[in-house]
Amino acid sequence: MPHRGLEAEVTVMPITCEFEYHRPKELSRALELLVRGGERAAVLAGGTDLLVWMKEGLHAPTLLVDVKAIADLHRLRRQGDALFIGAAVTFSELIESTVVREQLPLLWECSRTVASVGIRNRATLVGNICSAVPSLDGAPALLAYEAKITVAGGSGGREIPVREWFLGPRKTTLRTGEVATGVLVPLPPAKSGACYVKLGRYRGEDLAQVGLGILVLPHDEYRLAFCAVAPAPARATRIEQLLSGKSLSDSLIRQAKELVSEEIRPITDIRATKEYRLHMARVMLERGLKAAVARRDGNGHSIPAYGESVI
Repeated sequence: MPHRGLEAEVTVMPITCEFEYHRPKELSRALELLVRGGERAAVLAGGTDLLVWMKEGLHAPTLLVDVKAIADLHRLRRQGDALFIGAAVTFSELIESTVVREQLPLLWECSRTVASVGIRNRATLVGNICSAVPSLDGAPALLAYEAKITVAGGSGGREIPVREWFLGPRKTTLRTGEVATGVLVPLPPAKSGACYVKLGRYRGEDLAQVGLGILVLPHDEYRLAFCAVAPAPARATRIEQLLSGKSLSDSLIRQAKELVSEEIRPITDIRATKEYRLHMARVMLERGLKAAVARRDGNGHSIPAYGESVI
């Protein structure tokens, strides 16, 4: 007989909506299905967000198009001066990629912080940005690298700059009948430094209370992007303009920290108060900037290794 105490702890959340399931092998067939399904169609890649929303009754598609059998969407390869990351490429694959680790370390760092190993084995970067939750870890890196999302639809393809992608919580510029096929990430110059700083309640699987991606390029060009502190991830343009062309100093960092309240709009929720988020965003900015510059310049006695937390 099962132990009644253990039995009481198990909660099964079934998917209660009815839907058609298709697993096409060609992108053209997937697009045909999406057009037929219209607004009630959904794309399934990793499913780590979609299936949860379906179980919770937040999303009830009548047609589900599983794109994992489309070979082209598994591509992870150089394309000119950029890296193409297909829509079916998982976070674990990004972490294991030598090109990502050596040439896109900001993306590599943020990928390591996504949920748990089990989730990273299924979740995809493209699925992450299509879910468009405010705390998504993939966004700051893509914003800092000025990536473009490649999209296919019945009327042809298009490329959308990531800065135009996020419209709000769970809202993107993707149109009905379209599918995001991948992301093009420009490879930065060799002499650059980066840092992804994530604040969570504990080490391990947790959503960001604050996320900050920093990329420092030659000639003191700074790119910064926040997540989890506004309705949508976004670049910190005021801080970037302040820092542009200047060597990092304690005085400059103080000025930058004063601008944080103009860049973000944190809220109070179950994970943190808005005051705590604002305070920690300033702390993260200072430590992240120092780490990114040290990594770029390769000098100093205690340069944090990529993947090492600075908070």
